[in-house]
Amino acid sequence: MQIEFREIDRTNYEKCIELVVAERQEDFVATNLFSLVQAAYEPDMYPLGIYKDGKMVGFILYDFDYELNGWSMSRFMIDKKFQNQGIGTWALKKFIEMFISKHGVTRLYTSVSVFNHNVIALYEKFGFKKGEPIEYKVGSKVYKELRMVLHM
Repeated sequence: MQIEFREIDRTNYEKCIELVVAERQEDFVATNLFSLVQAAYEPDMYPLGIYKDGKMVGFILYDFDYELNGWSMSRFMIDKKFQNQGIGTWALKKFIEMFISKHGVTRLYTSVSVFNHNVIALYEKFGFKKGEPIEYKVGSKVYKELRMVLHM
């Protein structure tokens, strides 16, 4: 499977915004529109399109998280039309390889909804370890997540 990453810029941001997860997953990840706005206004955030055979099929946003004093994969999504094809597994593998070669960092954080069992299992397959659950509120909505960390 040919997976590559491309920076999100003026040539591909509209395609990125069009990517969506399945309806049952909407509470698990912020929209790509929100993520791109966030990346435009917050420091040290890097939005990447996930491409399979030249076509954008997903999105990753990673950043340096000053609260954690470390790198974090803040968003990871595969468009609903391309799920259940092994793309997420390949993309995560390639991302970790790219991240290590670019940043030489030995630790990568992520967080995941405590209810998103499929993604928790995927992250564990790549060596991410579960941390303590965290809970926070945005507006009137309460989120419950696990912080996970990969020590490379």
